[in-house]
Amino acid sequence: RVVEAYRKLRNTLRYLLANLYDFDPQRDLVAVGDSLEVDRYALARYATVAARIRAAYEAYDFPAAFQALNAFVTVDLSAFYFDVSKDRMYTAGAASPERRSGQSAMYRIADGLVRLLTPMLPVTADELWRALPGPREDAVHLAEFPDDLDRLQDAALVDRWTRLLAVRDAVLPAIEAMRQKKAVGQSLEAHVHLRAGGDTHALLAAHADDLPMLFIVSAVSLARAGDEDTLEVQVTRAGGEKCPRCWRYVPQVARDEAFAGLCPRCVAAVSAPAGTGA
Repeated sequence: RVVEAYRKLRNTLRYLLANLYDFDPQRDLVAVGDSLEVDRYALARYATVAARIRAAYEAYDFPAAFQALNAFVTVDLSAFYFDVSKDRMYTAGAASPERRSGQSAMYRIADGLVRLLTPMLPVTADELWRALPGPREDAVHLAEFPDDLDRLQDAALVDRWTRLLAVRDAVLPAIEAMRQKKAVGQSLEAHVHLRAGGDTHALLAAHADDLPMLFIVSAVSLARAGDEDTLEVQVTRAGGEKCPRCWRYVPQVARDEAFAGLCPRCVAAVSAPAGTGA
């Protein structure tokens, strides 16, 4: 169990680091207030957990510190945030605001986690510290614990995204059922149809642009189902054509020779000059 926990932690840190290979915090760091809401949610969850870990250290409750760290890495990062961020990190323009927002959140989380990890795994923490971008102390053992956690916490935002995650928990089994029937393969072949009422409809309507990312599908339709707080989920196969770069199904792809078959978002990403947004 210890080996498995260490492997999960190390792989998580490697994933964070791998997404920062072209990131310079002095040049590319996006202000928290200007970041995408999903990134601010990840930062808010990190801040809550980091504060819990600090409190556990101060109480010499080392098992509680590790348990909080392990749960955050396993549930918040690996099972959710990394999963929904892959499309943006891999297919958006290299210096696009969306990708830089994700990199900024990952940088802040990595920088904080390595400090908090040091008493548990000093060698691993020191290895990561030396590989992280940006100026820093010669060794992680000379650095302080993160002390700017209050500005990252946002109770209202966490409440909204907790409710969105509950909707996600209702949608994912419906997608999986379609996969079991061989109606779709991977989730990007799916189109999710939602009928919601009351506060749930208001929440989903306010985050309509986030829903395909949240469910990792090509399209989401939302209809109102009265004033009661209800939710109905139906999944069909996505229409349109498959973009060979991002694998999303879109109504129309480029026909010109230079970008043949690509969706408009991928055309913008690959046509942007290096080092610029798209």
